[in-house]
Amino acid sequence: MTKNTFRKKGFVFKPYEAPYQSPFDKLFDIFKELITHTSGDFDEAIDWLKELDKEYKLTTSEYTIGDFIEDLKKKGYIREEIDPDGNSGGISITSKTERAIRQQALDQIFGNIKRSGQGNHKSKSPGIGDEHTGDFRDYQFGDALDKVSMTESLKNAQINHGIGNFSISEDDLVVEETLHKSQMSTVLMIDISHSMILYGEDRITPAKKVAMALAELITTRYPKDTLDILVFGNDAWQIEIKDLPYLKVGPYHTNTVDGLQLAMDLLRRKRNTNKQIFMITDGKPSCLRLPDGQYYKNSNGLDRHIVNKCYAMAQQARRLHIPITTFMIAQDPYLMQFVREFTEANQGKAFYTGLKGLGEMIFEDYETNRKKRIKG
Repeated sequence: MTKNTFRKKGFVFKPYEAPYQSPFDKLFDIFKELITHTSGDFDEAIDWLKELDKEYKLTTSEYTIGDFIEDLKKKGYIREEIDPDGNSGGISITSKTERAIRQQALDQIFGNIKRSGQGNHKSKSPGIGDEHTGDFRDYQFGDALDKVSMTESLKNAQINHGIGNFSISEDDLVVEETLHKSQMSTVLMIDISHSMILYGEDRITPAKKVAMALAELITTRYPKDTLDILVFGNDAWQIEIKDLPYLKVGPYHTNTVDGLQLAMDLLRRKRNTNKQIFMITDGKPSCLRLPDGQYYKNSNGLDRHIVNKCYAMAQQARRLHIPITTFMIAQDPYLMQFVREFTEANQGKAFYTGLKGLGEMIFEDYETNRKKRIKG
């Protein structure tokens, strides 16, 4: 036995080296964060970037903020707006930047997701589908041949007839159970009432990030699913995914009823069997739109008339088999009690959370798909 027969094994530790980023990429990561906080205001984002540069020395004499802006133009991330008279109307971000912001939101919130191919949600009912379960049953007339498990069938043939005189019959065939792939239609409701920036806490930016991340997740991983996004203040209205970076809080009360009504109207038009509503809110319902177009508002405590309308909407959604999951940012006991009763009326779910972890919870709820399934 030579002295080299046994070799020592061990670990070699080296200083951590962060992945190389070009000067543009470093600034662009910060810029995407700032443009989200400024609701798409390019000038304000650049002003913040300059302030950060002064404090943290982000640029050098070889690569300045001016160079960065020029690169943004060359790469198609910003464009100069021209008014009808041919004068400059300032600089705005492009759809390329909007996509980059959504991808960054997805990476930040759902960074632990392992990227995979296009996915679908599984239904509970086994049968003739295309999602493997690992369970087997006897072959039945009418089963597609491509569903026959050759490995298991050959094993049965060897057991039943022996190896020496090999033969296989219909009784030896087994079929692997599969699950139907279902499609999900989701409406995400975002509260944009004044309380979303009240007391110096920015609640709207995390809500925007969640919406952008969820939109990017669905369009890239579940392209057959649908996502509609609406905002609600005194009224409710639908917004496009491309509008999310520009979303702002207004001087509004909280018309939860109007938001739920619009959400259900949107879902009624969907052909998918699986439908759900996600609602992000931090405040109590405090507003109703009356038949004559006027508003009934009351911010003092929980108004029984408004609350009962909310319960009625929750029950209506339940009858339509639309579960509502409420993500309640506020922690006030009386508001939590309202959400509990609202959730009971719908037989949905509720999460009482701060801003931290909001995205992960919404992703978890979406991915596990604990909603109504397609029946086989």
